[in-house]
Amino acid sequence: MSETDPHIHVERKVMQAGAAFRGAIASTLGRVPDAPSVVTTGCGIQAPYAMTSPRPESVTCLPCREHAHREHLRFADQLERLSRMPGAPVAGDQVAKAVEWARDRARRFAR
Repeated sequence: MSETDPHIHVERKVMQAGAAFRGAIASTLGRVPDAPSVVTTGCGIQAPYAMTSPRPESVTCLPCREHAHREHLRFADQLERLSRMPGAPVAGDQVAKAVEWARDRARRFAR
């Protein structure tokens, strides 16, 4: 971890990062997970959690932006595949909205 790194990064597990994910875990389990103090980023370095963001507009590290772009596209593709399986637990319109969100987020990271 470099103390002089001025960039804002994304967590390596970008789809599990941020307050929304911790909120979903909290509502499911009834416990709030602590935010880590240091995380592995999409570019592979260890960085303070405070120097990461799930928001595309805030991320300044180009390798992290590319990583987040790929991860959001992978998530959208995975959702589409799972929704086509027999007995899929979510409705088509819910999946379509989630896929649209993930692809939009991927486009924003690609800018």
